[in-house]
Amino acid sequence: MQKWPDDDVILFDGVCIFCSRWVRFVAQRDTAKRFRFTPIQSDYGAKLARNLGIDPDDPDTNAVVHGGEAYTKSDAALRVLSNLPGWAWTRALFAAPKPLRDLVYNLIARNRYRIFGKYDACFVPDADLRSRVIE
Repeated sequence: MQKWPDDDVILFDGVCIFCSRWVRFVAQRDTAKRFRFTPIQSDYGAKLARNLGIDPDDPDTNAVVHGGEAYTKSDAALRVLSNLPGWAWTRALFAAPKPLRDLVYNLIARNRYRIFGKYDACFVPDADLRSRVIE
């Protein structure tokens, strides 16, 4: 990955209902409004995805750029959770072997549309969240 100019950016699949709920979950708990969000379907999100080696047309992971580093799969989810107020306890989950964490992550990611559904178009956030979305 080349150095990404923005930090604390969460890349997500904007047509995935589960992924969009994840964004709302994070936004509601991120009282400092530290994290910003970009759907992979946007120009900015697709550029970030390609930079991270993620196929924008067939994403298999979310990602976060945090502290100048990019994280994907379970590392991304735990990195975000552990930086939310009241969720620092999730750092303990890093003790689980990454292959095991990513196995669970991949199982959910592969079946996310079938289990949770899919929007016809990128979800549209409310006005408060909209100010934190980079497109």
